[in-house]
Amino acid sequence: MVQSGRLMAQQRMLNFVAVEQETPEKRDASERRGDFHEIYADYIEAKANEQASRCSQCGVPFCQTHCPLGNNIPDWLMLTATGRLEEAYEISAATSNMPEVCGRICPQDRLCEGGCVIEQSGHGTVTIGAVEKYITDTAWERGWVQPIKPERERPQSIGIIGAGPAGLSAADQLRSAGYKVTVYDRHDRAGGLLIYGIPNFKLEKEVVERRTKRLAEGGVTFKLGVNIGKDISFAELRSKHDAVLVATGVYKSKELGTPGAEAKGVLKALDYLIAANKIGLGAEVADFTSGKLNADKKNVVVIGGGDTAMDCVRTAIRQGAKSVTCLYRRDRANMPGSQREVANAEEEGVKFDWLAAPLSVAEKKGGGAKAVRAVRMRLGPPDASGRQAPEEIAESDYDVKADMVIKALGFDPEDLPAHFSEQSLAVNRWGGVKIDYRTMMTPMEGVFAAGDIVRGASLVVWAIKEGRDAAASIDAYLRAKAAASRIAAE
Repeated sequence: MVQSGRLMAQQRMLNFVAVEQETPEKRDASERRGDFHEIYADYIEAKANEQASRCSQCGVPFCQTHCPLGNNIPDWLMLTATGRLEEAYEISAATSNMPEVCGRICPQDRLCEGGCVIEQSGHGTVTIGAVEKYITDTAWERGWVQPIKPERERPQSIGIIGAGPAGLSAADQLRSAGYKVTVYDRHDRAGGLLIYGIPNFKLEKEVVERRTKRLAEGGVTFKLGVNIGKDISFAELRSKHDAVLVATGVYKSKELGTPGAEAKGVLKALDYLIAANKIGLGAEVADFTSGKLNADKKNVVVIGGGDTAMDCVRTAIRQGAKSVTCLYRRDRANMPGSQREVANAEEEGVKFDWLAAPLSVAEKKGGGAKAVRAVRMRLGPPDASGRQAPEEIAESDYDVKADMVIKALGFDPEDLPAHFSEQSLAVNRWGGVKIDYRTMMTPMEGVFAAGDIVRGASLVVWAIKEGRDAAASIDAYLRAKAAASRIAAE
């Protein structure tokens, strides 16, 4: 076995026995809690090559099968380890439209790295996300990322509603195929939650903006600040384009549903995060200036255990909150958010109150929140899915000081038929757009849908995947339609 280990160490790959896992250096918590810069340093080339060389080049690459995009991870790790970085970028970019974004914000511990074979053997996972980020950041620096240049121009046009990851990845694929693409979004910047939902310390906005700039330089038209159904009707949009993709995402916050939930100081997570990101981009936000959406010197309670909750608690710390507490009704092992994010938040001073649920929000005499009345929980028997249901523990009520309460309970679809003034747009009982999952087309001819508005609130990587799938379906639809027209004309 010793000899076998030595032989592995001499190879360019399979070095996980001789080389220990090493993540990029993380800035000290006392430093990073004072700003919104990304918390991880970049790999230097030698370190990226070294860490990539730990890949075991599995016959069955579970990292790849655990990736929604099916990224060819073993190949681009091998190419990185052997110094063929431009080829590594080409392989990475072949299956992902935003690998540098996924490398930063994907919960790798639940996806690719969670499926890593050497992680299961106790050697520590290959740092896939950090290498992915390094590859594409280097590609940008060295000029390998070029504007889109279609081999041929096609006459058909596609209108995409929503400039989030699903819409942007679809736009990239369709423009690369030569179609005329126009992206509509109600916000003043393209990127969706990438630009206004995810904080800078996880994803600096220059990373998103260079992607949207590349699309614009490649011929994608962006029409921002446009509300479909108000500024332009859905019917007019359909008449302007040969196909339409609905990729709006989901923005309607789930409600708390407890007494005091409407009290002053009780906020929606997205309102809070959008304000923080706009301030970071240099905009003026009246509700931030007034203090309504600013956690400075406040006792903050965030309710929820997903990635949005982690974004809120870590933002509040950086805004100078007096205290930050996260209430979650299950235990640490059963929370939906990334364990890495929890660890980062704890280092920065966030207190986690596991197995705790809100009962009510107490108000001050003059108005405004003063505390969250919570109750201790225990995990009961597993439900049909195998997940343990939380149960209240009798007479375990207690108070948590709170001047600001942030609801991070997840998101539901907005009422799109009403928003679009298009009642013919079919939705399911949850409000998501109905599609034929084989074609991603809605019951409306030439109207497709993808991303969270179909799937429900989910990960960015799934939105990218479904944007790519929708683009392929739109391409097939338009090709078939064009072929039918040619046959009819003969």
